Amino acid sequence: MQFFYQLSGWQQALIACTFTWAMTAAGASLIFFFKNVGKSAFALMVSVASGIMVASSFFSLLLPALESGGEYSYIVLTLGFIAGGAMIIIADIVVGKLRIVGDNTSRSCLVTCVAVTVHNIPEGMAVGVAFGAAAGNAAILPAAMLALGIGIQNFPEGMCVALPLRANGCSRFRSFFIGQLSGMVEIVSGVLGAAAVTFISWILPFALAFSAGAMIAVVCSELVPKSCEAGKALSTLGVIGGFALMMILDIAFG
Repeated sequence: MQFFYQLSGWQQALIACTFTWAMTAAGASLIFFFKNVGKSAFALMVSVASGIMVASSFFSLLLPALESGGEYSYIVLTLGFIAGGAMIIIADIVVGKLRIVGDNTSRSCLVTCVAVTVHNIPEGMAVGVAFGAAAGNAAILPAAMLALGIGIQNFPEGMCVALPLRANGCSRFRSFFIGQLSGMVEIVSGVLGAAAVTFISWILPFALAFSAGAMIAVVCSELVPKSCEAGKALSTLGVIGGFALMMILDIAFG
């Protein structure tokens, strides 16, 4: 671990985002073993990841942003948070426009793949910003837990892209390749996010709040609705459990 602590922020982000991509690839690899995954198991994975991501947005992003924001931190945080959420909303609208081209299964698969890829960009950025903010600081557990939470929710995402492609006639290898490809953008966006806050330190509070807004928007628009499909009780328990886990770890070791 000492070796990891001594790395620069962008190098830590590179390793962390490689992990989140690997989790996407692991989810997509299920195409080689299963035709489908149980609805309840899928919902529980997504809901636990939602709780971890919500807690990470607060403890790992918004609180550090507040502490480093200066006299007008509330304005910077508000603008950054709104901008991050707005980016996800706009991305969803743009991706949704693809549905007017056709409503066949192939078009649905394409939209799903594009949607997952687009919202992976701010997720990678959030991890990069978190590690960039902690550069040179041994207290990187919050950033690591953020990467863990994103990695957990990337697992079902890779599965969500690969399984429909396979069902639509794609080969297993092609379905896997496209599924894992949707997570590779996190590596690029993570490194860029870490580099930005490392070399331009004054944008750190806005960048942290921006990432938090994007994360909350993804949870609300994508993850929670999916987790509720197997029942509100299971979804609620998963979110509470994920949030509690992240909160305990952050308070105890952060």
